[in-house]
Amino acid sequence: MRHVEYSPHGVCAKKITFDITDDNKLTNLRFYGGCKGNLSAIAKVIEGYPINKIITLLDGNPCGLRDTSCTDQLVKAIKESQSSK
Repeated sequence: MRHVEYSPHGVCAKKITFDITDDNKLTNLRFYGGCKGNLSAIAKVIEGYPINKIITLLDGNPCGLRDTSCTDQLVKAIKESQSSK
């Protein structure tokens, strides 16, 4: 299992942490800051999802007038963690 801590950019959340299991599933997702109700619900919904499915579902998702969102930043964190293996 690999633990990831990420500082998102352009969103209200200040930090995102999660683990990626040996079979590439996301677990223990936590957003620090941001819209607590929505982000904790998202974390529950995608718990145990394969990271490639999360990327497909959430990549490029905007928030309001912003061109990114907390979930889009999660995808960036996942991709960055994959490139730094």
